[in-house]
Amino acid sequence: METLKRETAQVPDPTAENAQLFSPITIRSLTFRNRIIVSPMCEYSSEDGFASDWHLVHLGSRAVGGAALVLTEAIAVEAQGRISPQDLGIYRDEHLEMLTRITDFIKGQGAIAGTQLAHAGRKASTRRPFEKGPHTVAQQEGGWTPVAPSELAFSPTYPNPTALNRTQIAEVTAAFVKATERTLKAGFEVIELHAAHGYLLHQFLSPVANQRSDEYGGSFENRIRFLIEVVDAVRSEWSSELPLFVRLSATDWLENLPVESWRLSDTVELCKILKEHGVDLIDVSSGGLSPEQQIAVGPGYQVPFAEAVRRESDIMTAAVGLITEAEQANQVINSGQADMVALARQLLRDPYWPLRAARELNQEIVWPTQYERAK
Repeated sequence: METLKRETAQVPDPTAENAQLFSPITIRSLTFRNRIIVSPMCEYSSEDGFASDWHLVHLGSRAVGGAALVLTEAIAVEAQGRISPQDLGIYRDEHLEMLTRITDFIKGQGAIAGTQLAHAGRKASTRRPFEKGPHTVAQQEGGWTPVAPSELAFSPTYPNPTALNRTQIAEVTAAFVKATERTLKAGFEVIELHAAHGYLLHQFLSPVANQRSDEYGGSFENRIRFLIEVVDAVRSEWSSELPLFVRLSATDWLENLPVESWRLSDTVELCKILKEHGVDLIDVSSGGLSPEQQIAVGPGYQVPFAEAVRRESDIMTAAVGLITEAEQANQVINSGQADMVALARQLLRDPYWPLRAARELNQEIVWPTQYERAK
């Protein structure tokens, strides 16, 4: 199992001078009001990719709660790229009306609206985690045959994928470009490309899922080719004034397999290249490629990966993973382990966590005027 040495940084008591969690940060033309990101979280509440009032309230309440950047859940760039039939999509122009309403509301609360463009690859066409029944959604129930770099299923309970040929790889890249065009039209100001958690772009990176023998498989340079092509295509369409993030799994957490897996050293080298191709920040997560993974979970368990990528690749990072307390999140920023923190489940429990955290850290934060009586 891949491990990192964990050191506890000595951080002084929070004061106006050293509680950097609530200091602004500028990336390209955007200034984020603090360092708190609403991490992408699947809601499984869409029909044919359309956002609904649920998404407006879910995302809007986190903007009201004081976060700097509100990222949508993974938005599929094409229908077969959805994890489940109930995932958000941005593969039809008709999707934009509600998405625009959402971005308008988020920005009206002083937050920045971002989206995570994604393709599930071999982890597609699955049932929602809170539904009973077979894991795979049959075609007569609205399912489909997923695609992947190789004909290797994620697990025996997942559908067998079809390996993408070169033409189909180019078509997926084109779908990312079209999604980028729609993202601009919908008013989003940050794109995060999802290349983590065992989804399509991550599948190409890792030898565990990618056993191709063409220019998209084999060597490190070949396995990163698809992601770099997508980054270049998206960056050319995305405004040069707006940030581009990439979420990566720093490690597969797989050590006892007959093939090599994706490791932190690979991530560091990839991030050096991504920076040269116009990526501004790496959202550093881990795992998700195989059910055989062995993850040592604990508070802030992925923060050392973000720290290593930031230090060794000289690129901005966001840390994620069981970051729940104000002082804990502040320490990540103050100690230079990451530039931003992304919270997920903690923001499900408490959409107004940033407002509470600011009070705990003796920081000023702007409350919505409608809520000032509770300040």
